[in-house]
Amino acid sequence: MAAKIINYFACANSALGFVSFFEDNIKELDRMYILKGGPGTGKSTLMKNIGNQWYSRGFDIEYIHCASDNNSIDGVIIPALGIGVVDGTAPHIIEPRAPGAIEDYVNLGAAWDNKKLVVHKDEILGLKNEISSCYLNAYEQFKEGLKIHDEWEKIYLDNIDFDKLNEISDAIIDRFSDVKLNKRSIVKNRFFGGSTPKGPVDFVLDLTKDIGKRYFIKGRPGSGKSTLLKKVASAAEERGLDVEIYHCGFEPNSLDMVILRELDVAIFDSTAPHEYFPTRESDEIIDVYYLAIKPGTDEEYKTQLDSIVARYKFAVSNGIGQLANAKQLHDELETFYIEAMDFNVVNKISQDLMAKMDDYFFSMS
Repeated sequence: MAAKIINYFACANSALGFVSFFEDNIKELDRMYILKGGPGTGKSTLMKNIGNQWYSRGFDIEYIHCASDNNSIDGVIIPALGIGVVDGTAPHIIEPRAPGAIEDYVNLGAAWDNKKLVVHKDEILGLKNEISSCYLNAYEQFKEGLKIHDEWEKIYLDNIDFDKLNEISDAIIDRFSDVKLNKRSIVKNRFFGGSTPKGPVDFVLDLTKDIGKRYFIKGRPGSGKSTLLKKVASAAEERGLDVEIYHCGFEPNSLDMVILRELDVAIFDSTAPHEYFPTRESDEIIDVYYLAIKPGTDEEYKTQLDSIVARYKFAVSNGIGQLANAKQLHDELETFYIEAMDFNVVNKISQDLMAKMDDYFFSMS
């Protein structure tokens, strides 16, 4: 069987601020290398190179993407080896469980010329302050968007048949009700997408491309999609199944997808901005608006909904604009570090790290 690559986010720039599930996705690792170093020091490139090398050897790879930079990753995991290499700089500081025994630090700062950075100290500090302000402004815009989204949800919550919603979720759970695995369920909380400097991005199709049974949940805000997913996730965990829980990148308290790989099943919210439609015979649509919302609700509240949607899109667009500003400033910040780096040293660090991983791999064999 060919090796697979899956992509996801462990962090999000959301209406609740910066939210991280980073620890949740590395807690099962037996060996972890934590990269330290400033922006532009080659952390993402190093991790991509390591992922490519292990993938070329036939190993499945997980790439943890950076929500603040569409071209960067925050980590690479080789599940079969229980090894990960992660960016351990702010905002996702990694707290070691057993330093030296599980975690090792890799300092890319060893490759920079301090003298070249010292002369730009004030510019570096100024840019970092501007970047922080951009993120705070983005979170305020997203927070305003969430208030508007709550108005949106209330219309459908007031017109939902909760008994019918329970029937829908129970029918899905009944399809694996006879499954009971005698093991601890491993639950991983993640994001399949979110707001980025380039707008909404998601990895739904990537994450579900090898899943045999996919449920596409259609509906409206407040029509019970997240509640349905939470019930499915809870039932699966009770039965000892491993559960991948994908939270909403805008409102992390809501769920957008649950994957049960042991059952070859994925259930996800398939509405904008991550709207998809079946492409296989085994795909199935579950339309909770049609099944559980009072008929005619869209038409009855059309004027109110049009206003809500316009205000919501405006707030979210402003938030994404602030993320784009932060990215532009971050690119400026990176130039100071790139100019101060000796990338021959970085390449040597990368080679040494790969050699350590090789040694660990052969010690397991």
